[in-house]
Amino acid sequence: MSDALPVLDPTEPQQTLDERGLRIVEDAARIFWTNGIRSVTMDDVARELGISKKTLYLYVKDKNDLVTKVFTHTSCRFHEHIGAIQQQGHNAIDEMYAIAQFIAAETSKVHPSLYFDLAKYHPQACRIMDEGKQVRVVAMVAANMEKGIREGLYRENINVSLIAKLYVVRFDQAMSAELGRLTERLSMAEINWELFRYHIRGIASKKGMEYLEKKVTKDQNA
Repeated sequence: MSDALPVLDPTEPQQTLDERGLRIVEDAARIFWTNGIRSVTMDDVARELGISKKTLYLYVKDKNDLVTKVFTHTSCRFHEHIGAIQQQGHNAIDEMYAIAQFIAAETSKVHPSLYFDLAKYHPQACRIMDEGKQVRVVAMVAANMEKGIREGLYRENINVSLIAKLYVVRFDQAMSAELGRLTERLSMAEINWELFRYHIRGIASKKGMEYLEKKVTKDQNA
């Protein structure tokens, strides 16, 4: 079996990096999460990683290529983690809460300018992130709603396709700079918790609402 590891989204033509290249991508991601993208130079990356720029350029063509590899790899790992949550056997509400907790933890790590820098200066990487949300996250939310309907926790008459897309729109708005200024005193964990409750209250059946209220009360007491 090859030691090369995938870093590109499965919807794109497959490319691979060896173990060292993968470490470079993952370490570069941590640098971008901490400092944003625009302010970080390739010299900064090489210095922080303790390698020469010559070595760095063995794995990436330029900064844009590095950013693209970082976000394609991150997107794959993000969706793999969500898939693992879906396999844990939770009911639909607990599953959605676990996913919301994971998203809150991940987004709390990023520099405030990261998404702005990505959209303005690295459109290819931004496209990969957007396609991931529009395809995979929408599919995840839709699958969760179908599961909740089967369990009787969600209403039978909800428009699954529409609400799944609206969920992604609301998440994008929560990450926007404008809302960030309005909610600067709130953590991403608090914002995601409110989004979770907002979403579930809109689709829950009577049984689901009763379960949600018990969950909220339990978490507040904890």
